[in-house]
Amino acid sequence: MTKRAGRATKRWYDDACGTALALELVGERWSLLIVRELMFGPRRFGEVRGGLPGVSANVLTQRLEGMERVGILARRKLPPPASVQVYELTALGLSAEVAIQELGRWAAQSPLHDPTLPFSAASAMLSFRTMIDRSRSGTFDATVGFRFGHDGFVAVVDASGIAIRRGDPQAVDVLFDTDPATLASVVYGGRPIADAEAAGTLRITGDRTRAEVFVTLFPLPAKLGS
Repeated sequence: MTKRAGRATKRWYDDACGTALALELVGERWSLLIVRELMFGPRRFGEVRGGLPGVSANVLTQRLEGMERVGILARRKLPPPASVQVYELTALGLSAEVAIQELGRWAAQSPLHDPTLPFSAASAMLSFRTMIDRSRSGTFDATVGFRFGHDGFVAVVDASGIAIRRGDPQAVDVLFDTDPATLASVVYGGRPIADAEAAGTLRITGDRTRAEVFVTLFPLPAKLGS
C-alpha cells in the first residue's frame, strides 16, 4: 500500500518505473479519455459523458473520483448565474497531453486504426494538435473556427503550429459547421468537402480556399505491418 493524496491506495505494480506509475494513475479504462475530454477546459459531468457515449454514469463517477484523489483533476463550482459543478484538469493532468499525443501518433500507425469510428469534439481538436504537419502548415496563416452544435472552438494556425481553444468561433477566416465524425471523414478519411456538403453534414463559411488547404495539414502516418 502507498499513500497518495491522503488516502491509502493499493499499488497495481511494485515497480519504480515511471511507466508503471503512469498506468496506476490513468491506466483504468476511460481514464485517459476523460483527460482528453477535459483538455480544453472545465466540463460538467453530462458534458464529459457526452464525449464518451460508451461509459456508464456509475463508472464515470468512479473514474472522476479516483482521478481527483490522485491529483489529475479537481472539482469546483462555477459562480452564479451558472452555479454548476465542473471538473477541470490540474497542472499534472494538463501535462498529460504530450503522452496522449505520442500514444495517438503511435497507435495511428497500426492497421487497426479506424478514423471512421465515433469521434468527440475534444478528440478532433486534440488530434489536430497531434497530427499537424509543420512542413505543410508553414505557409498557412489563418484563424479557423469549428461549430459542433452548441460546442465551438477556435484554432490559430501559423508557422509555429496550431493553437486551439474552446470558444465561440466569431471573426474567423473560415468556419466549419459540422459534426466531429464528418470532420474526421474529410480530414483523415479523404472524403471530398463537396460530398459532405451535399450530404448536408458540413457547411463552410468564409475563405473556401483556406478550408480546402486546412483539411490537408494533418496526414496520418504510414501503417506499420506485423
